[in-house]
Amino acid sequence: MGNEVSTSGDVYSYGIILLEMVTGKRPTDSMFTGSLTLHNFAKTALLEPVESIFDQTLIPQGQMGEASTSISSVRNQSSLGSHKIQECLISLLQAGIACSQEQATDRPDIKEVLTGLHKTKNMILGS
Repeated sequence: MGNEVSTSGDVYSYGIILLEMVTGKRPTDSMFTGSLTLHNFAKTALLEPVESIFDQTLIPQGQMGEASTSISSVRNQSSLGSHKIQECLISLLQAGIACSQEQATDRPDIKEVLTGLHKTKNMILGS
């Protein structure tokens, strides 16, 4: 926005990139007109069924097992895996929203963001 180069600007850019990756949309997408921005779009999505804004290429389609005896087992594993992926995407979405706040003073320090993302990674991977 015409200010000096700073780490706060880098945090903003990081947030926008996270939002682009998770939603599959660019800040210059034709849907973003008036006051609707990628940041506002993502922020509003947290109040709704959030799955609808995720880039669908990030969510694996359910796979059915070949043997009929393992179908319920595959569904349970698929459901658990999908849940973990959704948790990860929501975490990335929240980080992107926090980092892309309009006011630089409202943005977190990059160390805070990375700490949160590492916690999410460890929770999902079970480490």
